[in-house]
Amino acid sequence: MFAILEKRHSRAFRRAASLTATYLLLLCASAFFVVPYLLALLASFKQPNQIFDGSPFALPHPATFANFTQLFRQYHFGIFILNTAIVAFAIAIGQVIFCAMAAYAFARMQFPGRDVLFYIFLATLLVPGSVTVIPIFLIAKELHLLNSLLGLIIPYVGSSTFGVFLIRQFFLRIPEDLISAAKLDGANSARILLKIIIPLSRPVLFTLGILSFVFGWNNFLWPLIATNSQGTQVLTVGLAALQGSYGGQWNLLITGGVISLIPLVILFFVFQRFILSSIQLTSFR
Repeated sequence: MFAILEKRHSRAFRRAASLTATYLLLLCASAFFVVPYLLALLASFKQPNQIFDGSPFALPHPATFANFTQLFRQYHFGIFILNTAIVAFAIAIGQVIFCAMAAYAFARMQFPGRDVLFYIFLATLLVPGSVTVIPIFLIAKELHLLNSLLGLIIPYVGSSTFGVFLIRQFFLRIPEDLISAAKLDGANSARILLKIIIPLSRPVLFTLGILSFVFGWNNFLWPLIATNSQGTQVLTVGLAALQGSYGGQWNLLITGGVISLIPLVILFFVFQRFILSSIQLTSFR
């Protein structure tokens, strides 16, 4: 009896020790990623002479909002945020719509060469994005889309190969019986997609929307090439210009970086359950 109890206590102790070690490891790893953001947040409330004086972990004394007000009043940072939000939302909505239609065709519609065409399409993931910049620039120039928000949106609205792949894999998990029953009731492909597939696929669609929004929010190379006026520039280009013109004012650069991170953090915490659901339910087969 005592041997059984001792064995149980030993097993419980090992389990508790294993969990403790795991949580400590996760805590250290999370601190490694979170601490730089906390330091940036502290620095955004410091005066310029306090950023490099003393410990970076020191609290701002006194805390100031001058960095934020200077960015918005003197450097028109609000225009960059508005342009970035418009571009990111448009890219996210467009990619969700077009990727869902393409994924349904590759997953559920029957036509000659479907699988071969899909794998050829999937192979474009191996092509670096920088390779297509010059062709896209020439096309945008001919269509008079340069230096406009449309020129930042249109090249990326329906061009997410990964998005098509992600949604297709999710669509393959939807039972074929549901689609067959809808076809027997006389539903066409568009009605099946809108009334059956889309409602069942909300987690993966939200996930793609979030990933597309983050891409549009952080995109730098194409907006740098396609825009040359402050009225059409986005956050990434605005921060780069700020660094080039005012490289000594690190307080403004850090504050601008903190402002650009806030919407992404909010977005993740609001929609994180959809991201986790799509990861759990998507089968990459």
